[in-house]
Amino acid sequence: MGMTFESHGVSGGCWTGTLQSDSPPAPLSVTHRGSVVTEATVQEAGPGVWAVSADLPPSVIDNGVHSLLLVAGDSVLASLTLIAGMVAGDDLLAEVAQLRAELDLLKREFRRLAAGG
Repeated sequence: MGMTFESHGVSGGCWTGTLQSDSPPAPLSVTHRGSVVTEATVQEAGPGVWAVSADLPPSVIDNGVHSLLLVAGDSVLASLTLIAGMVAGDDLLAEVAQLRAELDLLKREFRRLAAGG
Protein backbone atom coordinates (compact mmCIF):
# COMPACT_ATOMS: atom_id res chain seq x y z
CA MET A 1 0.00 0.00 0.00
CA GLY A 2 2.85 2.45 0.71
CA MET A 3 2.23 5.58 2.72
CA THR A 4 -0.44 8.21 2.21
CA PHE A 5 -0.46 11.44 4.23
CA GLU A 6 -3.56 13.57 4.74
CA SER A 7 -2.75 17.04 6.03
CA HIS A 8 -5.03 18.60 8.63
CA GLY A 9 -3.30 21.97 8.26
CA VAL A 10 -1.50 24.21 10.73
CA SER A 11 -2.88 25.37 14.05
CA GLY A 12 -0.90 27.15 16.74
CA GLY A 13 2.32 26.58 14.80
CA CYS A 14 1.83 22.80 14.61
CA TRP A 15 1.34 20.96 11.30
CA THR A 16 -0.85 17.88 11.84
CA GLY A 17 -2.24 15.07 9.77
CA THR A 18 -2.80 11.36 9.50
CA LEU A 19 -0.62 8.81 7.77
CA GLN A 20 -1.98 5.59 6.30
CA SER A 21 0.71 2.91 6.36
CA ASP A 22 0.84 -0.87 6.73
CA SER A 23 3.89 -0.64 8.99
CA PRO A 24 5.34 1.96 11.34
CA PRO A 25 6.79 4.77 9.22
CA ALA A 26 10.44 5.73 9.06
CA PRO A 27 11.32 8.83 11.09
CA LEU A 28 9.55 11.84 9.57
CA SER A 29 11.11 15.26 9.21
CA VAL A 30 10.04 18.65 7.88
CA THR A 31 12.37 20.41 5.47
CA HIS A 32 12.51 24.05 4.42
CA ARG A 33 14.79 25.13 1.56
CA GLY A 34 16.53 21.76 1.62
CA SER A 35 17.32 21.72 5.35
CA VAL A 36 15.58 19.78 8.11
CA VAL A 37 13.86 22.28 10.42
CA THR A 38 12.06 19.85 12.74
CA GLU A 39 11.29 16.20 13.35
CA ALA A 40 7.68 15.05 13.32
CA THR A 41 6.06 13.10 16.15
CA VAL A 42 4.23 9.92 15.11
CA GLN A 43 1.70 8.10 17.29
CA GLU A 44 -0.37 5.06 16.42
CA ALA A 45 -4.01 6.08 15.97
CA GLY A 46 -5.48 2.75 14.91
CA PRO A 47 -4.71 -0.18 12.62
CA GLY A 48 -2.57 1.20 9.80
CA VAL A 49 -3.22 4.81 10.86
CA TRP A 50 -0.67 7.13 12.45
CA ALA A 51 -1.22 10.62 13.89
CA VAL A 52 1.55 12.97 12.77
CA SER A 53 2.40 16.36 14.28
CA ALA A 54 5.32 18.69 13.73
CA ASP A 55 5.91 21.86 15.72
CA LEU A 56 7.09 24.44 13.21
CA PRO A 57 9.92 26.79 14.17
CA PRO A 58 9.20 30.52 14.14
CA SER A 59 11.67 31.02 11.27
CA VAL A 60 9.23 29.37 8.83
CA ILE A 61 6.18 31.18 10.21
CA ASP A 62 7.21 34.61 9.00
CA ASN A 63 6.38 37.20 6.35
CA GLY A 64 6.69 35.86 2.85
CA VAL A 65 6.19 32.49 1.22
CA HIS A 66 7.60 29.38 2.89
CA SER A 67 7.28 25.89 1.43
CA LEU A 68 7.72 22.93 3.73
CA LEU A 69 8.04 19.25 2.85
CA LEU A 70 7.16 16.29 5.06
CA VAL A 71 9.81 13.67 4.31
CA ALA A 72 10.15 10.00 5.27
CA GLY A 73 13.61 8.76 4.33
CA ASP A 74 13.95 9.66 0.63
CA SER A 75 10.21 10.07 0.01
CA VAL A 76 8.28 13.33 0.05
CA LEU A 77 4.91 12.61 1.65
CA ALA A 78 3.39 16.07 1.56
CA SER A 79 4.05 19.74 1.01
CA LEU A 80 2.75 22.77 2.85
CA THR A 81 2.97 26.37 1.71
CA LEU A 82 2.71 29.11 4.32
CA ILE A 83 2.04 32.64 3.09
CA ALA A 84 2.03 35.69 5.34
CA GLY A 85 2.26 39.43 4.97
CA MET A 86 2.11 41.49 1.82
CA VAL A 87 2.50 38.58 -0.62
CA ALA A 88 -0.56 36.74 0.69
CA GLY A 89 -2.49 37.29 -2.56
CA ASP A 90 0.22 36.17 -4.97
CA ASP A 91 -0.21 32.49 -5.81
CA LEU A 92 2.66 32.50 -8.29
CA LEU A 93 5.19 33.19 -5.56
CA ALA A 94 3.89 30.24 -3.58
CA GLU A 95 4.27 27.94 -6.58
CA VAL A 96 7.83 29.13 -7.23
CA ALA A 97 8.75 28.62 -3.57
CA GLN A 98 7.29 25.09 -3.68
CA LEU A 99 9.29 24.25 -6.79
CA ARG A 100 12.45 25.66 -5.19
CA ALA A 101 11.96 23.50 -2.08
CA GLU A 102 11.44 20.36 -4.16
CA LEU A 103 14.45 21.17 -6.35
CA ASP A 104 16.61 21.65 -3.26
CA LEU A 105 15.56 18.22 -2.00
CA LEU A 106 16.33 16.63 -5.38
CA LYS A 107 19.74 18.34 -5.55
CA ARG A 108 20.63 17.13 -2.07
CA GLU A 109 19.65 13.55 -2.89
CA PHE A 110 21.49 13.63 -6.23
CA ARG A 111 24.66 14.87 -4.53
CA ARG A 112 24.33 12.11 -1.92
CA LEU A 113 23.93 9.46 -4.62
CA ALA A 114 26.77 10.89 -6.71
CA ALA A 115 29.05 10.76 -3.66
CA GLY A 116 28.27 7.07 -3.26
CA GLY A 117 26.28 7.51 -0.02
